[in-house]
Amino acid sequence: MATIDLIVLGMLKKQALSAYDIQKLVEYRNISKWVRISTPSIYKKVIQLEDKGLLQSVPVRENNMPEKAVYSLTASGEQEFERLMGELSAQPVRMFLDFNAVIVNLDSVSLEMQKSCVALIEKNIRDLKDYLEKNLREKENAPEVPEIGMAVLRQQLILAETMETWIEELKKRV
Repeated sequence: MATIDLIVLGMLKKQALSAYDIQKLVEYRNISKWVRISTPSIYKKVIQLEDKGLLQSVPVRENNMPEKAVYSLTASGEQEFERLMGELSAQPVRMFLDFNAVIVNLDSVSLEMQKSCVALIEKNIRDLKDYLEKNLREKENAPEVPEIGMAVLRQQLILAETMETWIEELKKRV
């Protein structure tokens, strides 16, 4: 998947990292909240990218810890990173909201079930918004969080606020 490739290559463009370090950065930056990426996919991806010649690894041992592979970009990896930046930025913007599968089927269930489903979606939107607001407050002045990361968090908050407005409109119709 090109998105995961770009995330991994982008992190390694900035510094050499182990798969574990990449996974920790994905968690810390909450990337899995806005891109479908999982811990197993990161580990598989670094191996695939190394097999393609886009990464190289060096075994590193720290203190009494087991040896781990630390990955860095090859010249081909740099080129692939640039190619993916151009390719993905040129693609149409798509929004995949899994709960829309429920929305399009609301008229197939009882009114009580419709209201229950909408209430659950509303709660999840509210939880997401609360989480994003908290995350923004915590990371607002953290020097290790790049401004670009903050821009994505603000984008996600605006989307959550928009979904909150949308669910209010939907509730009037159900």
